[in-house]
Amino acid sequence: MSVRTRIRKLLSSPGATAPALTWSDSRLVQECLSGDEQAWSALISRYKNLIFSIPLRYSATQEDAADIFQAVCLELFSQLSRLRKTESLRSWLITVTNHKCYHWKTKQRRQDDREQHETEEGELQEMGTVPPEFVQELEQEQIVRESIARLPERCQEMVRLLFYEEPPIPYEEVARRLGLATGSIGFIRGRCLNRLKKILEEAGF
Repeated sequence: MSVRTRIRKLLSSPGATAPALTWSDSRLVQECLSGDEQAWSALISRYKNLIFSIPLRYSATQEDAADIFQAVCLELFSQLSRLRKTESLRSWLITVTNHKCYHWKTKQRRQDDREQHETEEGELQEMGTVPPEFVQELEQEQIVRESIARLPERCQEMVRLLFYEEPPIPYEEVARRLGLATGSIGFIRGRCLNRLKKILEEAGF
């Protein structure tokens, strides 16, 4: 089975089992290198949103972002054994994805016969390098995602509804979707955020 075929199979699979989703990056990398398909699914699931978020920052379409995501997964699959430090995995993925975006943008420019503005040239040059603050921002976003994923399912859903929906959803609608009394939302929200705060502190956020 080719690498591309295996990646497509992983991306179309139902997903990793619960235990694999809780493993550390070091454990996941170790299991991936030993051929554990569940570990690969868990690793891709953990970093899917991070990888997707980068091309979307560069105004890529959902289709182009999906192509870049698959290209990054292929790179991860073929290069993981060469990764020296597992704690560098997150920043490595950010760098690889940024480079894929750069090549995508360059290809888009070459296919466009129209004259390019200086601002677009500057944007391409900026994409060719990865500023430390850009990596830090994306790493922090990923830490928040992983921390939210460690919350109980109801807390995860509440955080998503309260802080990630646009436009913001009123408490009444949040209560309806979660099957809770409106008056209980404030209390449960506080308890969930306290749990999230502890998890973030443990992660060094």
